Amino acid sequence: MSTATKPKHIGRNISRIRELKDMKQDALALALGISQQMVSNIENSETVDEQRLIEIAKALGVSVEAIKNFSEEAVFNIIGNTIQDNGTLSTVTGNYNCTFNPLDKVVELYERLVQAEKDKVEYLEKLLNGK
Repeated sequence: MSTATKPKHIGRNISRIRELKDMKQDALALALGISQQMVSNIENSETVDEQRLIEIAKALGVSVEAIKNFSEEAVFNIIGNTIQDNGTLSTVTGNYNCTFNPLDKVVELYERLVQAEKDKVEYLEKLLNGK
Protein backbone atom coordinates (compact mmCIF):
# COMPACT_ATOMS: atom_id res chain seq x y z
CA MET A 1 0.00 0.00 0.00
CA SER A 2 1.43 3.36 -1.03
CA THR A 3 1.42 6.39 1.25
CA ALA A 4 2.43 8.82 -1.49
CA THR A 5 0.21 11.88 -1.59
CA LYS A 6 -1.82 12.47 -4.71
CA PRO A 7 -0.86 15.67 -6.56
CA LYS A 8 -3.35 18.51 -6.44
CA HIS A 9 -5.86 18.62 -9.28
CA ILE A 10 -5.03 22.02 -10.81
CA GLY A 11 -8.05 21.98 -13.12
CA ARG A 12 -10.41 21.48 -10.18
CA ASN A 13 -8.70 24.36 -8.35
CA ILE A 14 -9.24 26.60 -11.39
CA SER A 15 -12.89 25.57 -11.50
CA ARG A 16 -13.48 26.29 -7.79
CA ILE A 17 -11.73 29.69 -7.92
CA ARG A 18 -13.75 30.59 -11.02
CA GLU A 19 -16.96 29.58 -9.28
CA LEU A 20 -16.05 31.51 -6.13
CA LYS A 21 -15.52 34.58 -8.30
CA ASP A 22 -18.98 33.97 -9.81
CA MET A 23 -17.50 33.62 -13.29
CA LYS A 24 -18.91 31.34 -15.98
CA GLN A 25 -16.73 29.16 -18.19
CA ASP A 26 -17.80 31.32 -21.14
CA ALA A 27 -16.43 34.46 -19.47
CA LEU A 28 -13.12 32.79 -18.66
CA ALA A 29 -12.92 31.45 -22.21
CA LEU A 30 -13.52 34.93 -23.60
CA ALA A 31 -10.81 36.40 -21.34
CA LEU A 32 -8.36 33.72 -22.48
CA GLY A 33 -9.35 33.86 -26.15
CA ILE A 34 -10.28 30.17 -26.24
CA SER A 35 -13.51 28.18 -26.48
CA GLN A 36 -15.70 27.25 -23.53
CA GLN A 37 -15.01 23.59 -24.36
CA MET A 38 -11.27 24.19 -23.93
CA VAL A 39 -11.92 25.74 -20.51
CA SER A 40 -13.94 22.65 -19.61
CA ASN A 41 -11.07 20.44 -20.75
CA ILE A 42 -8.58 22.47 -18.70
CA GLU A 43 -10.79 22.21 -15.59
CA ASN A 44 -10.96 18.43 -16.03
CA SER A 45 -7.15 18.13 -16.33
CA GLU A 46 -4.97 17.31 -13.34
CA THR A 47 -2.10 19.36 -14.72
CA VAL A 48 -2.01 22.55 -16.76
CA ASP A 49 0.80 23.98 -18.85
CA GLU A 50 2.69 26.65 -16.88
CA GLN A 51 2.18 29.38 -19.51
CA ARG A 52 -1.56 28.61 -19.71
CA LEU A 53 -1.70 28.65 -15.90
CA ILE A 54 -0.17 32.15 -15.86
CA GLU A 55 -2.81 33.34 -18.35
CA ILE A 56 -5.62 31.76 -16.32
CA ALA A 57 -4.33 33.28 -13.08
CA LYS A 58 -4.27 36.71 -14.71
CA ALA A 59 -7.81 36.27 -16.06
CA LEU A 60 -9.07 35.18 -12.63
CA GLY A 61 -7.19 37.96 -10.84
CA VAL A 62 -5.20 35.60 -8.62
CA SER A 63 -1.62 34.41 -8.47
CA VAL A 64 -0.39 31.14 -9.94
CA GLU A 65 0.48 30.05 -6.40
CA ALA A 66 -3.10 30.70 -5.32
CA ILE A 67 -4.31 28.27 -7.98
CA LYS A 68 -1.67 25.66 -7.17
CA ASN A 69 -2.22 25.86 -3.41
CA PHE A 70 -5.99 26.44 -3.40
CA SER A 71 -7.77 24.77 -0.52
CA GLU A 72 -11.49 24.88 0.14
CA GLU A 73 -10.71 24.25 3.78
CA ALA A 74 -8.71 27.49 3.90
CA VAL A 75 -11.60 29.39 2.29
CA PHE A 76 -14.01 28.10 4.93
CA ASN A 77 -11.52 28.97 7.69
CA ILE A 78 -11.25 32.54 6.41
CA ILE A 79 -15.02 32.87 6.23
CA GLY A 80 -15.39 31.32 9.68
CA ASN A 81 -12.81 33.65 11.16
CA THR A 82 -14.31 36.82 9.70
CA ILE A 83 -18.03 36.26 10.24
CA GLN A 84 -19.13 36.02 13.85
CA ASP A 85 -22.20 34.15 15.05
CA ASN A 86 -24.35 37.29 15.03
CA GLY A 87 -23.58 37.92 11.36
CA THR A 88 -21.35 40.96 11.85
CA LEU A 89 -18.08 41.23 9.99
CA SER A 90 -15.03 40.96 12.19
CA THR A 91 -11.32 40.94 11.58
CA VAL A 92 -8.27 40.86 13.78
CA THR A 93 -8.33 44.66 13.96
CA GLY A 94 -11.93 44.98 15.09
CA ASN A 95 -15.60 44.79 14.27
CA TYR A 96 -17.21 46.54 11.34
CA ASN A 97 -20.75 47.18 12.50
CA CYS A 98 -22.97 49.46 10.49
CA THR A 99 -23.61 52.62 12.55
CA PHE A 100 -26.66 53.74 10.56
CA ASN A 101 -29.77 52.19 9.12
CA PRO A 102 -29.22 51.73 5.38
CA LEU A 103 -32.95 52.14 4.71
CA ASP A 104 -32.86 55.56 6.36
CA LYS A 105 -30.11 56.54 3.94
CA VAL A 106 -32.16 55.33 0.96
CA VAL A 107 -35.20 57.29 2.16
CA GLU A 108 -33.03 60.37 2.70
CA LEU A 109 -31.62 60.04 -0.82
CA TYR A 110 -35.08 59.77 -2.38
CA GLU A 111 -36.33 62.74 -0.37
CA ARG A 112 -33.41 64.80 -1.67
CA LEU A 113 -34.11 63.66 -5.25
CA VAL A 114 -37.79 64.53 -4.94
CA GLN A 115 -36.91 67.95 -3.53
CA ALA A 116 -34.47 68.55 -6.38
CA GLU A 117 -37.21 67.70 -8.90
CA LYS A 118 -39.66 70.05 -7.13
CA ASP A 119 -37.07 72.84 -7.24
CA LYS A 120 -36.51 72.18 -10.94
CA VAL A 121 -40.26 72.31 -11.68
CA GLU A 122 -40.61 75.54 -9.69
CA TYR A 123 -37.72 77.10 -11.61
CA LEU A 124 -39.16 76.07 -14.97
CA GLU A 125 -42.59 77.45 -14.02
CA LYS A 126 -40.98 80.77 -13.15
CA LEU A 127 -39.26 80.80 -16.54
CA LEU A 128 -42.54 80.12 -18.33
CA ASN A 129 -44.47 82.74 -16.37
CA GLY A 130 -41.73 85.32 -16.93
CA LYS A 131 -42.16 85.19 -20.72
